[in-house]
Order: sequence, then structure tokens, then C-alpha cells
Amino acid sequence: MNRPLQRLLAAAIGLLLPLLIPGVPAHADSIRDAEWHLTYLDMAHARQVSEGDGITVAVVDSGINGNHPDLEGNVLQGTSMVPGHPGNGWEDTDEHGTAMAGDIAAHGHGGSGVLGIAPRAKILPLQVNSGTHLADSDVVAAAIDEAVRRNARVISMSIGDLAGSSALQAAVEDAQRADVVVVAAMGNRPKATRVSCPACYHGVVAVGGVDRTGNLAAVSITGPQMLVSAPAVDIESLTVHSGYSAGSGTSDAAAITAGVVALIRSKYPKMSAVDVIHRLTATATDKGPKGRDDQYGYGIVNPYAALTADVPSVDPTASPSTSAATPSPSAPPAATGNKSAGIAVVVLFVAVAVLAMMWIRRAAARYRRRIHDDN
Repeated sequence: MNRPLQRLLAAAIGLLLPLLIPGVPAHADSIRDAEWHLTYLDMAHARQVSEGDGITVAVVDSGINGNHPDLEGNVLQGTSMVPGHPGNGWEDTDEHGTAMAGDIAAHGHGGSGVLGIAPRAKILPLQVNSGTHLADSDVVAAAIDEAVRRNARVISMSIGDLAGSSALQAAVEDAQRADVVVVAAMGNRPKATRVSCPACYHGVVAVGGVDRTGNLAAVSITGPQMLVSAPAVDIESLTVHSGYSAGSGTSDAAAITAGVVALIRSKYPKMSAVDVIHRLTATATDKGPKGRDDQYGYGIVNPYAALTADVPSVDPTASPSTSAATPSPSAPPAATGNKSAGIAVVVLFVAVAVLAMMWIRRAAARYRRRIHDDN
């Protein structure tokens, strides 16, 4: 194919590509392109319904760089819970907290940078470790209490192999009584050999991980506590020095799920935490044996279905982890076919045919003339 026709076809494709991939900016950079999980979870459609407005997500972690361009304006003044280490939570000692905040609520800058699951949600940073102090259950318990006091509607905890304690369990139960959704990572192999707390506690949204194919991620701990799964491999997010890097682990899966919960709470502001969790499980895309299982929980989170499906309320006194989950009638989150994309494909082929005819006529009119393109 010679250059004039190539240019005509390129122009047609350039004009129609946004129709084929709704919600993706025409000039998104390689960072945005690397966020495979956004396409997998069909976030372009989910964000048409909710972007997390009005919801505060407490991130209990290593602190957050609130000055990162992709988080600017989305990070509240938080608190350092580390003994002898006062602060507002904006000091990130190992980049983990900043990455988790990016998974949840990064807004990018224009068409570039990282886009989180709930880009209009606010992040409350609660620092529980520093360069000299590793998180322990008592400090994490205090952070949960602070999140409740600061009116967070969601608490996201992507903490390592943390042991349980009576104080931690009490803090989780207090948060649940305060109608807060508590989300926590199951833990990562091979470092962890058991479910990490607070994911170990009843009623917590314990999250495991899947890979790009939707199968169990090799890094993910499994077990009876598993409630749902989410992408956990090669997740592009933020670094503390205003850069970007990809990471893998159930930490990312938990943060992504916390973002989905923020979307639900924003869409349904009067819905109880129990019903929010029931909606999350009832609309998850089932994997493995039918129903809940130890590898995937109730399945892979399906944001669009969680926001739009008709899900009956459950008894307000029912336990979130034992509520019956109705299989989602919606397509799996990995499905990419949709009506608008199909129409756009037809339009693309028609446009190509018309342009080809125009080129043939132009070539005939310029018979024997050689066309050069220096581009």
C-alpha cells in the first residue's frame, strides 16, 4: 500500500479509535497504556456511573506523597500513628502507601499518568510504619480508630504479614459497627504462609489476586477468608518521587477493590456497609467452583455490575462474609465487546471503503503521474 492511502487510512483510524475504546484519551501515554487492569475491569463504563465523589478512603500504610502530580488535590491531611514519629501522613518511607493511593484515587494529569479506580475520591493517609518502625497490630488498630474518627467510609489496608491481636480485632469490629467497609489484602507468597490480619477477621473484605488472564495470581495467598479477587500482577502505579513503577501483589488487589467500594458508596450514599459488601460479592464474576471458593472468593470484582445491577438488600444484621451472593447477570469484567464498539467497527470499515474509492479516483485522474510523500 502506498503512502497516500496509508495516510488516509491512518486518519480514519485516528478519528474512530476513541469510539472503539471509550474513555481512553487519544494521546494517553505509555503509563496509562500499561494500566491493563482498567481495561480488564471495564473502568471506562464504570466511571460513567461513578468516580468516587464525596467518599474518603483511609489508606493505612507507609504514608503517601500527597504532592505527586497524579494525586494533587486528592490527599487530605492525615496522621502518623508511628510512636515518636509525628506527622500528617504525607511522608512515605518506602513508596508502598503512595502506590496504593494511586491504585485507588490517582487522577493522572490530562491524558497522561496513572488513573485510579475512583479518581474523585479523597485519600486519608494514616502512616503506620517508618524507616525505623515496622507496623504492628496495636499501631494499625489505632489507625483504624483514627479512620473512623475522621469519617472515612472505606479503610484500605495492604499490610504485610501482620499478626492479629485483641486490640486489632476490636478496632475492626468498631469500624464495622460505625458502618465503615474494611478492605484488606490476603497476603503474598512466598513470604507469607497464612492469611494476613486484618484480612483474617470476620466481616473484612479480604482480597486475593488474579493475573492478566483472570486466573489465580501465583503471589496470592488463598484460604476460607477470601471474599473477592482483583488484578494483582504488573499494576502500574506511583512512586514517592513523583514517578511510576509497576508492582505485583494482593496489596494492589486490595487497593483496587477499595476503589471499587468507593465507587459504590458514592453511587449509593445511604447504603449500609453490609449491603455495599453484599453488592460487591453478588456482582463479582464467578471463578473456580460455582459460588464462593478459597482461591477466588465470590469471584473477580466487576465494578460496572456492582454499580448498576439490581441487587436486593440483605438483613442489616447479616454478616458480610456469609451473605448469599447472587451470580451476576452481567458479562465478565474482561469482556471488551459492547454495542458502541461494534457500531464503531462498522463505521470504520465503511470509512475505509469510501476513502479507498476516493484514492482510486484520484489515482485515475493523475494517470502516469508519480506521487511522492516525504513524510
